[in-house]
Amino acid sequence: MPYDVTTTRLDTQALFDLKGPVASLRRWTGPDLPAFPDQPNTRVDEGGLSLMWIGPDHWLLRAPLSEEAALETRLRPAEAPADISIVRVSDTLAFFRLTGPEVGEIMAIACPLDLHPARFGAQAACFTEAFGLKALVTRCADGFDLAVEQSYGALCADYLAQAIA
Repeated sequence: MPYDVTTTRLDTQALFDLKGPVASLRRWTGPDLPAFPDQPNTRVDEGGLSLMWIGPDHWLLRAPLSEEAALETRLRPAEAPADISIVRVSDTLAFFRLTGPEVGEIMAIACPLDLHPARFGAQAACFTEAFGLKALVTRCADGFDLAVEQSYGALCADYLAQAIA
């Protein structure tokens, strides 16, 4: 019997990889971005943008692809000072949205993390693995967003379909 879960491959997302001290990044990016998260493996969502703390002095900015050009203009990656790095990585990840009443069961098959809401809250964002592939996992309304390297997108779609069936 299949699981009651819907998977949708999302459109390409605008993504920027930011590295460096928060104070330096904030000085460079100005107040237009969401606040930097104050806890590792969390995100702050503001104005359609999501800023995720994914490692020491390492953040990922996610936005709709329609915002990519404006963000590129605001962030000025090529002009960034030497103590920070900003790189547009929009084409590197394939995103899937998993929703439904049994999404927790599918994520338990896919991912080794404890994704119970008490451990992986509404604002959680973490690189882990899914089906043995490097994956970014975040919560969304009624489920999870799962992102894998673009070259593994079709493989992940197949794995998800098999797990659900």
